Amino acid sequence: MKNRHGISIALLAGAGLAGVGFIVGSVAGIPGTGDQVQVPTTATDFFLPGTQPNTDSLSFEPIQASNNCSYCHGEYNATVAPFDTWVVSMMGQSSRDPVWHAALAIANQDVNLSGSLCIRCHAPGAWLAGHGDAADLSQFTSDDFDGVTCHFCHRAVNPVAGSLSAVGYPTNDDLTPDPEILAPLTAAGILPSPTLGSASYVVDPKDVRRGPFDDVGINFHGGIPLIYSPYHSEGSMCGTCHDVNNPAYSRLPSGELVLNTLGAAHPTMQAGDMFGEQRTYSEWLQSAFPTTGVSYPDGRFGGNHPTGLMKSCQDCHMPDQQGGGCVFYDGDPKTERPNVPQHSFAGANTWVLRAVQTQMGVDAEYFGLTQARVDDSIARNVQMLRDASDMELTQVGSSLRVKIINQTGHKLPTGYAEGRRAWINVKFLNAAGGTVAQRGAYNYLTATLTEGDTKIYHSHHTISPEVAAATHLPVGTHSHLALSNVIAFDNRIPPRGFTNGGFASVQAAPVGYSYADGQYWDFTNYVIPSGSARAVVTFYYQTSTRQYMEFLRDTALDGTGLTAYNLWVTHGRSAPVDMDSMTIQLTPVAPGDINGDGAVNGADLALMLGNWGGTGQGDLNGDAVINGTDLGMLLANWGAGL
Repeated sequence: MKNRHGISIALLAGAGLAGVGFIVGSVAGIPGTGDQVQVPTTATDFFLPGTQPNTDSLSFEPIQASNNCSYCHGEYNATVAPFDTWVVSMMGQSSRDPVWHAALAIANQDVNLSGSLCIRCHAPGAWLAGHGDAADLSQFTSDDFDGVTCHFCHRAVNPVAGSLSAVGYPTNDDLTPDPEILAPLTAAGILPSPTLGSASYVVDPKDVRRGPFDDVGINFHGGIPLIYSPYHSEGSMCGTCHDVNNPAYSRLPSGELVLNTLGAAHPTMQAGDMFGEQRTYSEWLQSAFPTTGVSYPDGRFGGNHPTGLMKSCQDCHMPDQQGGGCVFYDGDPKTERPNVPQHSFAGANTWVLRAVQTQMGVDAEYFGLTQARVDDSIARNVQMLRDASDMELTQVGSSLRVKIINQTGHKLPTGYAEGRRAWINVKFLNAAGGTVAQRGAYNYLTATLTEGDTKIYHSHHTISPEVAAATHLPVGTHSHLALSNVIAFDNRIPPRGFTNGGFASVQAAPVGYSYADGQYWDFTNYVIPSGSARAVVTFYYQTSTRQYMEFLRDTALDGTGLTAYNLWVTHGRSAPVDMDSMTIQLTPVAPGDINGDGAVNGADLALMLGNWGGTGQGDLNGDAVINGTDLGMLLANWGAGL
C-alpha cells in the first residue's frame, strides 16, 4: 500500500506557484523538465509557537557558549564530566555538521527561508538571538556554532502548565517561575502543544538554570538560581526536537496534504496536521517504554540505573554514571552520585564527528574536540548500535531464516530518512570456507551496496505529482526534505508495544510493508545455494549512503555539498557498522527439497509452481526469479533423499 499525500495543483496555481516564482537554476545530477522553481514562502510560513527570537539582552539574556561551563563541568572524569561527553556528541556539534550545512542550503534553494526551521533545532542559541533570520549561516557568530548547548537545555521550560506538581514537585517549596513564563505565551496565543516538536520550545528569558536533582544545595553559579525540574528527566523534553514536522503543509479531512496559503502561519499548529518528516519521539511515545518500561537483564542500556527498567529517552541515551556532576564533587564519596546522567547522547553517527574535527583544524582541541574524546564518543555510538538489535538464525528446509529484533524504543533505524539504512549481509560458504554466494554485498571502495538480493530497512520520502509540476522536478524526486510530502516506503522495524493504529495516529505507520501489532522483529528468508556448509550473517547500519552524499555534492549550489562529500570520502565513506554477526552450520539439503522433508517430490514441485515467475520458495539457484532453470534443478534431483 502506498501512502500518497498530494498537493492541490489548483491551490498551488492560486498561490502563484504554478510556473511562477524565484528560479534557482537547474540542479545538476537530477534530470528535470527545466529550471527548478523555488517555492516563494516567507518567514511567516515557518512560524511556530513558543519562545521567539529576542535581541534585547535586558528582556532575554543571551544563550551562553558551553565553554563557559567547561571550567567546572569538564576536564575531571572522561566518562562522567558533562562537558567532556557533550562536546563530542552530535548534540554538541549539531550546527557544525557539514552534512547539515549542505541539507540546509538545499532546503533554502527549494523552499525560500525554510532553513529557519532547521536552525531552530540545530542552533537554538543562534535562532533565539535572531541570527537565523536569513535562514542560513550568514549571521552566525562563533558562539552560534556551539550546537544544542548546556545553557540552552538547562534553561528549557516545561510548556505544560501545572505538570510539575503532577509528577511530585514539592508544592510547599515551589521555586519554579514557569507560570510567569508560560502566562505571556498563553496570552499571546503562542504556547506550544507539548506534542508539536519542531523545536517549538519554551526558554526562560532569564539565566535561571534547571536540572533533574532537587538536592543540589551549594550554588557555585554566582547567585544564579538553580531550579529542580522533573521535565529534564522526561522524554517529552527530547521530543521538542526529535519529532520534526513541516508547517508549510496542512492535512485536509480527506488526509490529503496541501501547501498552506503562502505568507501565512500554519492554521492549526498541530503536529498531526503537518507533514511528519521525523517521528522518533512519537515512535517512542507509542511504544511500551513510556508506560510499562522495558527491562534488559544483560544491562545493555542505562549504566548504573537502579532498576534496569528503561522508560525515558534519557535512560538509554544519558546512562547513569558514578561520579560528580562537577569537579568539586567528583572523587569525594560524600558528594558523588551513582546516577550522574552521562551527557554523551550516544546515537548512530560514526563519521561526521571526525569530519567536524577535520574542518575545525587547529581549533578543534581548543573547543574541546580532543582526539581521545572523539574516539571515545564514536566508540559509544558503535556500542549503542550493537546494543540496538539482536539476531537469530534458523534453517527451515532449504531456506535460511534471519530474524532481526529491535531492542530500541523507536523504529530501527529511526530519525532522518535521508541516507540512513540498515541491511542484512549473508555469505554462504562451502566446507573449505570458500564463498558459494553472497547476498547484500557491500563494496567499501565504491560505497556501493548490492540492493536487489537482500532486505534493506529504510524510509523513502518523495514529492507528489503536483509538487513536481509546480517546482519543475521529476515526479518521485527524493532527498529534498523541505519539499517532501509523500512517504513512499517505510519498512523500518517498530519497537516493543507497537500497534498499527497507534503508529498511524502519529504518521509513523509502515508503508509498503506490514507488521502485526506487537511485532518488534522481522524475518527474511534466503534460499540456501547448493554446496553451502555454513552461513555467516551480518546486520549492518550506515549513516550516509553514497547516493545521498552524491546528491548533496551535486545539488547544493553554494559548495557545502561538495565540502560534505569530500569529508565523507576522507573519513571512510561512512563505512557501515556491524550491529550483529552470527554463523550457522547448515544441514545439506538436496537441490529441489523446498519444504525440507528429506525428499524431492510433488509437494516441492507444487511450491515452486505456486511462486513461478517470482522469488522465494523454489528459487533454487538464488537468482531472485523462479523459472525453467530452477525447474530443471528440481527435476534433476527428483526422488533424492527417498
